[in-house]
Amino acid sequence: MILEEYINELQQNGKITTITNKISKNLEIAGVLKSLEPQPVLFENIKESEFRVTGNLFCNKKQISEYFEITTEEIIPTLTRAIEERSEPKQTDKAACQEVVEDKVDLDKIPILMHNKVDGGPYISSGVVVAADPEFGQNLDFHRAMQISKNKMVVRVVRGRDFHKFLERNGEVDVAFCIGNTPEVLIAAATSVETGINELEIANALRKISVTRAKTVDLMIPADSEFVLEGRIILEEKHDEGPFIDLTETVDVIRQEPIFEVKKITHRKTAIWQGLLPGRDEHKILMGMPREPTVFRKVKERGIDVLDVNITPGGASWLHVAIKIKKKNEDDGIQALEGAFSGHKSAKHIWVYDEDIDIYSDEEREWAMATRFQADIDLLIKDQEPGSSLDPSAEPGTKMTTKCGFDCTKTMDTKGKSFDKAKFPEVDLKKYLGE
Repeated sequence: MILEEYINELQQNGKITTITNKISKNLEIAGVLKSLEPQPVLFENIKESEFRVTGNLFCNKKQISEYFEITTEEIIPTLTRAIEERSEPKQTDKAACQEVVEDKVDLDKIPILMHNKVDGGPYISSGVVVAADPEFGQNLDFHRAMQISKNKMVVRVVRGRDFHKFLERNGEVDVAFCIGNTPEVLIAAATSVETGINELEIANALRKISVTRAKTVDLMIPADSEFVLEGRIILEEKHDEGPFIDLTETVDVIRQEPIFEVKKITHRKTAIWQGLLPGRDEHKILMGMPREPTVFRKVKERGIDVLDVNITPGGASWLHVAIKIKKKNEDDGIQALEGAFSGHKSAKHIWVYDEDIDIYSDEEREWAMATRFQADIDLLIKDQEPGSSLDPSAEPGTKMTTKCGFDCTKTMDTKGKSFDKAKFPEVDLKKYLGE
């Protein structure tokens, strides 16, 4: 789906705020997005650019489920099916993302946002990056990119991920940064799947998409993207990258990272730039939620009747996981923890709860831990394992951390004790208070 079409739907239903006053891409747009979060916003009059800007489109599960016309409870089964039942997208020679092919690369014409005073420069934060390897084929991923000139950016490349492996194997990699995408592409790019799986096939299983061949690089890209920046990243050409607000809402350090030389810019005739506030709700939901099906599958593989997974916002939608299971055996809680850690290796703390606990309620989760957890029996400690580079408390340079799992499920042998909340009578208040 073309992002502008979705925005038009939001306008028709009164679900987006449209800003017509002149506004700057430098700090001002980010400030408005933060103030209106999670309300979607469209900016129509950018001081530095002829293009419009949008943001806050997919800040929570409700917005995403409404896009797919499903309930929030159906998100994990839907994503799981898409991962397992991938399908090849249709190819087209008439792609919306190539309606305009710019003769000259000039990144200053694009409203690349400056989000925060501490940032090292204007950043692409919503870029779905398409890359390829001779052996493993295409890969989709998210990479932030900081503008350093009219035709160059510096890209944060996380060590150990597929794209970093491609760079190390080949020294340089052709890429296409695709900006302005709807959830099927955004979510597919954020999924955690085996190397060699083309995430565009996951996107197509979520909702039918078309792909097209990029103009200057041998890559198949989402045909309905608003903007595409084509070029090459060379491993040994480095530049300072950062500071930048990370997923944990803390300021990331300055690193030497590879340079992305932009060789071609294409876009839709009425293209809209997709902004994404770093460290805020939209960033978190698009990072964390696509990992939930992977955790779900790994727990299920251990024979556990898993009901739901929530990578929680309080844990930066990355470091903390809450799981709901239907317990059948005494060790189901510990087994679920082991499965979950294997499904999301960046997780630092994981909790497992019974089916009567609302894992989206902080109060209920705390109550379950207070009444059903004993540290000498129900605590799983995984000492000094690789965790997440996003965790400021992890060992610098190595990501080594201590992980903990908390089995907050009821014991099977209650010994006569009650682990359930007492229920009060339910009444129709209208009968007593009137209309």
